[in-house]
Amino acid sequence: MDEFLDPHSEYDEEEEERKYYRRKRLGVVKNVVAASTGGMITYSVYIGLLQMQLILHYDETYREVKFLGTKWMMFLASGIYALFVSTNFWERYYTLVPSAVAIGVAIVPLWASLGNYITRMAQQYYEFVNYNEKHVQEQKKIPKGACHRYIIIFQSVFYVIFHLCLVFAEFPMVFFLNNFLYDYNHTLFKVTECGASSQGYISGLNKTVLLHLPRSLLLIKVESVLMGAAFLAMIIFLVLCGAAYRPTEEIDLRSIGWGNIFQLPFKHLRDYRIRLLCPFFIYSGFETLFAVTGLIMSYGVCTLGLERLWALVMVYGLSASASSTLSLSFLCLPRLVPLLGGAVLHVLVLVGLMTWSPMPGNPSWEPLLLVLAALWGIGSALNKTGLSTLLGMLYEDKERLDFVYTIYHWWQAIAIFIVYLWSSLPMRAKISILLVTLLLSCLCYVLMEHRVMKKVPFRLPRIPRPRHKVKGYRYLEDDDSDESESEKSDEEDVESGEERDKDADGDGDADSQVSHLDLGEGGEMVRGCRRRRDDAYEQAGGME
Repeated sequence: MDEFLDPHSEYDEEEEERKYYRRKRLGVVKNVVAASTGGMITYSVYIGLLQMQLILHYDETYREVKFLGTKWMMFLASGIYALFVSTNFWERYYTLVPSAVAIGVAIVPLWASLGNYITRMAQQYYEFVNYNEKHVQEQKKIPKGACHRYIIIFQSVFYVIFHLCLVFAEFPMVFFLNNFLYDYNHTLFKVTECGASSQGYISGLNKTVLLHLPRSLLLIKVESVLMGAAFLAMIIFLVLCGAAYRPTEEIDLRSIGWGNIFQLPFKHLRDYRIRLLCPFFIYSGFETLFAVTGLIMSYGVCTLGLERLWALVMVYGLSASASSTLSLSFLCLPRLVPLLGGAVLHVLVLVGLMTWSPMPGNPSWEPLLLVLAALWGIGSALNKTGLSTLLGMLYEDKERLDFVYTIYHWWQAIAIFIVYLWSSLPMRAKISILLVTLLLSCLCYVLMEHRVMKKVPFRLPRIPRPRHKVKGYRYLEDDDSDESESEKSDEEDVESGEERDKDADGDGDADSQVSHLDLGEGGEMVRGCRRRRDDAYEQAGGME
């Protein structure tokens, strides 16, 4: 009995603690891989099905045929994509249009949640690595720049996996639809011009691209496989992805009020950093859709035929996936290099495309077109990975991540919509718009980095204080509160400010009247703590 009750001599508390946090770090890596895989599967199914249905419905003989043919936000948004897949079992206007509208509603929250989630995993990984540090144990704010290394690595891992969706999206084309397509001699028979001299997507493309119609039962089998993959993505998000925030942090975000939540993304535009990045957000949407509708369709398919569409998209996806590792250069190079490097590469490709008009139905151009698709994929990878990483580095406050990523993907979605509107423009006009937007983006970005280097103050909207005492049983008693030390110190500052105001009202002399004014840096007088907390914006500055 004495041996059983005595402390074990072999038990090492420090070693057990190290093992515990090693498991926690592995859990964070698992979360990143799971979120990346879930996003990749979701978009593989969506892009693959969308491409297949666009080709099927383009053929005029198919039009008369009918056949049965943050963690929770990621989960719900992936479910909406699964809903889009399910509506293709019964293709009607009243099923396809509502599901397409639902995807439009879900796309920005999904991407904002993914960007926020990957950045939060990097912050959690830092906390689990430095669990012995005092600021981690007391749940205080992470020092500036401390988790940049993990943000860079995790964003790179995410996009390496995610860009593979362009590869897997072509599986329905390779293994199913290619067997029913005419070759380029038939589909491009009436096409007279491609590339820079073309207008729209492919003017004159034959209205019949299918040799014969696929059997309904075969279509149902293909769509059932896609539906299963969509549900697999939902399960991955639900089961394998851990929480991005602690329970108290989730309560804090909701308790600031829905009105503030909807207003804060737009209030963040007062910050010159994100305002000067908006042109890059817009270009990110432009180049994503131009890669498909411009480079791959108006140059690639117009020259090689629909039967080589899968090869062009696969090369683009593989190139983007492999090139996402180039964002690791953030670790050793100035952060200007990846973004501007991708922009320079896109400028060179766009200038070349503006002067090139290949002849339709000429397979000899396939190697060059594959090289162009690979080069565009490199630029796209540097753009997407660079922007997501840059936002995570500039805005390290976990309370702001949702808002800044929402702004990014909101502008990107608007840009994608604009690309659909200009579909009938001449190709040279489209390329000119891309070039002007890209050059403006680079100029604004360099200006932003210059201001940050000069430590020009920026304005951040103040996040309303959460109402701890009325949200959840944890906050009913002061002794049982889960508030961090930084929050308690803020409350003490407010109370001290109120006491100073009372003293000033009671004494009435000149000295006491200015007692609530503090002397700021550079000898300027700034308002006291109580007044500062009531301001709509706070001044911030310094090197990020």
